[in-house]
Amino acid sequence: MVQSATPTPARPGIAPSPKGRTFPNGNPELGYNPSGVRNTDSAIPLHRSKPVIHDYACEGPAPGNLGFRWTYGSNVAAKNRDPRVQVVQYNEDSFVLRQNVCVHWEAPFTYLLFGNTGALLIDSGATARGDHYPLRETVDAIITRWAQARGRSRIPLTVALTSGEDVAQNQGLVQFAGRRDTVIVPRPLEVMKRFYGLGKSWPSDTGKIDLGDRVIDVIPTPGTHKDGVSFYDPYCDFLFTGDLLFPGKINIGNDRDFIASLERLKAFAAAHPVKWLLGGHVEMMFVPGKYYPRFANYKPYERVLEMAPELIDEAIQYAREVQGRDMMLIRPDFALFNGVSPDQRTQAWPAGVPKINPPHPF
Repeated sequence: MVQSATPTPARPGIAPSPKGRTFPNGNPELGYNPSGVRNTDSAIPLHRSKPVIHDYACEGPAPGNLGFRWTYGSNVAAKNRDPRVQVVQYNEDSFVLRQNVCVHWEAPFTYLLFGNTGALLIDSGATARGDHYPLRETVDAIITRWAQARGRSRIPLTVALTSGEDVAQNQGLVQFAGRRDTVIVPRPLEVMKRFYGLGKSWPSDTGKIDLGDRVIDVIPTPGTHKDGVSFYDPYCDFLFTGDLLFPGKINIGNDRDFIASLERLKAFAAAHPVKWLLGGHVEMMFVPGKYYPRFANYKPYERVLEMAPELIDEAIQYAREVQGRDMMLIRPDFALFNGVSPDQRTQAWPAGVPKINPPHPF
């Protein structure tokens, strides 16, 4: 005798199909993105009748994850097989991208942020050729997937730079020339000021980039470059500082502007919650005060990318020490170079900084 199949009983929260099977990813009717809830799985269901609208207003920073290790290159760059663009999804609407150190030794970071009506790419990397550094291809793939999950057919993109003068962050800009639904913030300083509405108030005022309920602040921060800007994201509470403050060799172009910009960031951080400073590079090692030399394409002992906002105070203190003097100054999390070559060496190890030699990499 043939027994009839008994439908599998549905567990709470799991919807049975007409044939008695269950949906392994949950019941799409339960509402995974209710009003007021952030960072839920908005990719369920994938086929939507109308676009998903996120509520970016929240108490405290949006949760996310930076607990991973960046790819660190190879002794022989030509043999490296890591992705040319490493992509890390911090949360549903925030991505961190890094150029492979074997494609370019500076290995710059770029950041892709989404709002309800637009996306923002901060910086564009150190290589123009898309076959060597497929930044646009990578960004397009992320945008396509994000738009599908949110029930959108298109999402406009703004490409902005922390400095148009910084060759380690402006070379990939050409990849976005002529791209549909794309606005590229102009590189010339005076035009850039007008774009942000800062033509008459630079550098004291701030500009805005509205991504749709996620408004990014644009803070003028010249000092390493004349056209330097930093970006503040009130959703994740991130301050993107480019070349102004990052864990590496900071080459000061104008020490007076540099200190003024740091003080401007300090005042901004006092008025706005800041979880992390995220710069454009990592050059420091995990041991205090040690950094990788230029052109190194194998960096197995890098410091983490994120910096605590309290480091702004430390940077101000030691920037004042080097002001008006051609010298370098080493701190545990960064090194200041004022009027000297980035290859400058010092015999005097700073007091209070433990002198620890990292292990030999090979």
